[in-house]
Amino acid sequence: MKRPDLTLQREDVLGCLREIIDPCSAANGTNFNLVEMGVIKGIEIRGRVVSVDLRLTSPACFMLEFFITEIQRRVGSLSGVESVEVQADGGFDWDPSMMDQERRSRYLNALRRSLPVINTN
Repeated sequence: MKRPDLTLQREDVLGCLREIIDPCSAANGTNFNLVEMGVIKGIEIRGRVVSVDLRLTSPACFMLEFFITEIQRRVGSLSGVESVEVQADGGFDWDPSMMDQERRSRYLNALRRSLPVINTN
């Protein structure tokens, strides 16, 4: 919701980013948002321009366009935002330690459930 009388705050941007569910986490049943996944590397607010620095979870991540579109749409809907810039890294820096302990445990358990069992007998 647009609030023309208030100055844009970092928490407003984070609120928008919390609305975006990572599709891969949704597929494994954990439904983590971008903030919970630990993929938000940084947020910068310069007047009416918001920059979001995104950390991909893998170099093979094919959801970058989805993330850019959703971040621009949601953050761009905030009052006072004129434009939204999204930068992403190459997906080499993220690891589960960037999540809080509870979410990391849920994430790792979901990964274990999804791995194929190999019978060596």
